Amino acid sequence: MVLRVFTLLFVGYFILAGSVLADDFDSAFGDDDTTVAEKLISDPFQPFNRGTFWVNDKLYFYLFKPVAKGYRWAIPRPARVSVGNFFSNLATPIRAGNALLQFKFRDFGTETYRFVINTTFGIGGLFDPAESIAGVKGTVEDFGQTLGYYRVGHGFYLVLPIVGPSSLRDATGFFVDSFADPLRYANLETREFMGVKFLDSENRLSLDRDTYEGIIHDSIDPYLFIRAAYVQRRLAQVGEDSYNVNIFEGPLFDSDILNPFDWFGF
Repeated sequence: MVLRVFTLLFVGYFILAGSVLADDFDSAFGDDDTTVAEKLISDPFQPFNRGTFWVNDKLYFYLFKPVAKGYRWAIPRPARVSVGNFFSNLATPIRAGNALLQFKFRDFGTETYRFVINTTFGIGGLFDPAESIAGVKGTVEDFGQTLGYYRVGHGFYLVLPIVGPSSLRDATGFFVDSFADPLRYANLETREFMGVKFLDSENRLSLDRDTYEGIIHDSIDPYLFIRAAYVQRRLAQVGEDSYNVNIFEGPLFDSDILNPFDWFGF
């Protein structure tokens, strides 16, 4: 009898503790106005988003990551870096076009300069002498940021199949940017186009140092963590004032002569 009462009290304690923990968790990440995560973006389709997140998670661990590990084992890192450089250089029209739409003329000049240097001296973009030698770093611009520049809000949060975290605004931007992708006009068949995109994704994943695994391991609710991190990153990108250009540092170069932005007084 005593054992039964003790067991009931023991179970009751953990039920109550679990209820309190759930209340505290909801308070920390819930819908009240004091929470940062919910202020950043609305999530009216959270059940659907969580389901997509679950599927993406399984695809990551059981398909994409194993393939990336095999690819990493088979292809030396310098070759994988060159593949990444090539795809980044190929996407220059997307970044340059959106920089121009946002009147970021220095960013536009940066991307144009990098494209010319990397396509010529970098052998079609396989190498990045614009950064490694000249110190000109690339920018991050897309049509989602362009919409944000013109004060278009996120709308609501979306988790897209395979693509991952997004929003109504950024998903629209992703679609618009696809029309500036040179691969779209390369006369590739659908399976060839998808194969090239798969190679690009797996190559980038092979260079990643298990960032997602760290999030899964350290987060109580990875879905909420990734949602907040994604929106905060996008807010920072839309409101970014710096142009991330660090040109021609080093004793081998005279920046007054070689820096094209100095020529025009930027």
